[in-house]
Amino acid sequence: MTVTPVSYHGWADCYLLANGSVEALVVPAIGRVMQLRLEGAAEGSFWENRALDGQLPALESDEWINFGGDKCWPAPQSDWPRFQGCAWPPPVAFDALPFKAVATERGVRLTSAVDPGFGIQVTRHVELDAVRPVMRIRTEYHKICGEAVKLGVWTITQMRAPERVYFLLPEQSAFAEGCVRLMEGEPEDMRRNGRLLSLPRSPHENAKIGSDAVSLAWVGRKCVVRIDAEAGPGEYPDGGCVTEIYTNADPLAYVELEAMGPLASMCAGDRIERTTIYTITARTTPDPAAEARRIFCLQ
Repeated sequence: MTVTPVSYHGWADCYLLANGSVEALVVPAIGRVMQLRLEGAAEGSFWENRALDGQLPALESDEWINFGGDKCWPAPQSDWPRFQGCAWPPPVAFDALPFKAVATERGVRLTSAVDPGFGIQVTRHVELDAVRPVMRIRTEYHKICGEAVKLGVWTITQMRAPERVYFLLPEQSAFAEGCVRLMEGEPEDMRRNGRLLSLPRSPHENAKIGSDAVSLAWVGRKCVVRIDAEAGPGEYPDGGCVTEIYTNADPLAYVELEAMGPLASMCAGDRIERTTIYTITARTTPDPAAEARRIFCLQ
């Protein structure tokens, strides 16, 4: 297991995490894990907006700068206007300010500024398993100041256009169809086969669905990634969604695999945390459903 300071696509003071089977790239300047890939692979699984290489957010602009990679926001999004005075762009300390970074034994600890609207400081512990192709991110929200808030940890991972993305539905889902639609856009070619609910990215229309599944799978051309959200009781955002999938239309060809934590009331001094686990393996078969069953360990 190594943690090496590097420059990455125009950003200085980044970190390359490697354990002999998998590599992760952390870019503190934009507060993101920008890539997860098999060791030596030319192409990773995370989507990166290469048109923005080396750039920083324009804080004086109301336009959101979409870098790609893995990040976190406070949920639910519907509460953002109350705490920051607008519905968009995302809260500045979560999304548009640099994070401080410290190398650790197995990875990197990222710490944000205190968000002026929510009074929250974010700490993210990005670590690789000692030998397995697994990355863990433990995200902590620390309530530093300001009025009480009720929120949850929301992790957003932007990934390359897949062949298909999958929910592993629970044996008994709270949703009649196993999912709920969260946008007006029509999910393209959505299929359900037993506990597997899947869809591709539509090039024509943005779409988003949510589920009470705790595991997701992204099946790409050369590799497969499983994302596991930390399970647990509580009130989840968006009507009870533990995980969500968003597909973006052209010209930016990416999907988002999202993990939601339960909502918690927080006063100054309180802390909440959630852990998300990412497992990446090489593609072994041309059948995407077989790849999903394999990485979900289904017979």
